[in-house]
Amino acid sequence: MSEILSEVKVRTPKDYEGYKKPTWCPGCGDFSILSSLKKVAAEIGLDPFKTVVVSGIGCSGKSYAFFYANGVHTLHGRVLPVATGIKLGNPELFVIALSGDGDALAIGGNHFIHTARRNVDIKLIIMNNQIYGLTKGQFSPTSNHGFVTVSSPYGSVEFPVDPVVLALASGASFVARAFSGEPNSLTEIIKEAFLHKGFSVIDVLSPCVTYNKVNTYDWYRENIEFLPNDHDKENLTEAFTYATSFKGKIPLGIFYKKERPTYEELILDSSNPCREDLYCGRERVYELIETFSK
Repeated sequence: MSEILSEVKVRTPKDYEGYKKPTWCPGCGDFSILSSLKKVAAEIGLDPFKTVVVSGIGCSGKSYAFFYANGVHTLHGRVLPVATGIKLGNPELFVIALSGDGDALAIGGNHFIHTARRNVDIKLIIMNNQIYGLTKGQFSPTSNHGFVTVSSPYGSVEFPVDPVVLALASGASFVARAFSGEPNSLTEIIKEAFLHKGFSVIDVLSPCVTYNKVNTYDWYRENIEFLPNDHDKENLTEAFTYATSFKGKIPLGIFYKKERPTYEELILDSSNPCREDLYCGRERVYELIETFSK
């Protein structure tokens, strides 16, 4: 099977269609994310045989099946620990983590912080619809204060977490925000994240057309604004300033981007015996099988 996969010539976004058709509601913002993902994959020549898509639970959960690559559908909130294990097991793999706002920032919030500070070379796309859509509309960690849902009929008393601010504070080396209703800029940001070495976070505002009647496509278009072209992306202080105060608008673009050693580079250098064992070769594998099967 692996030989068959490696022989596939990937040239267009259509070649990255998964083995299942998306099951999202018509008009869901996640369609645009998937489309941009395929465009970038085709543009940079992503090898499906060497790519792993990890997803958790939520509307984003089945995304691994909608994209042509190796895929893992893991537990709720455990996307990043699984993705980290895959990256450490074989650093040559390109690892994409697809997660919703609840999956990444509620039950998975602790993993988000530690993956960011370690700078594991994982590309995390948060499909942020500001609500739990799969379970029919409860407020999520990114829902606004006062947001009325089936689980908060008098308005949510909680205040939202900002994924961009949290990623900056936690040490992510690439931090950006995009909007699924702006596919061109979304595609460009995903491309830059994929070409960056290190933990890359993209918070994608992705309207839920079924359960979130507040944060609609029109609402976002009235409340978003792109970062200025002269923004210094390596300036962390400037990134924080734009993320926390931007003329009352929701800023879009790349807030921060800076190279630093990845987690796997620091613990799996060439002198590390664990790294050496990963490339032990077929003869060594047979030898180990023979040894431990006695």
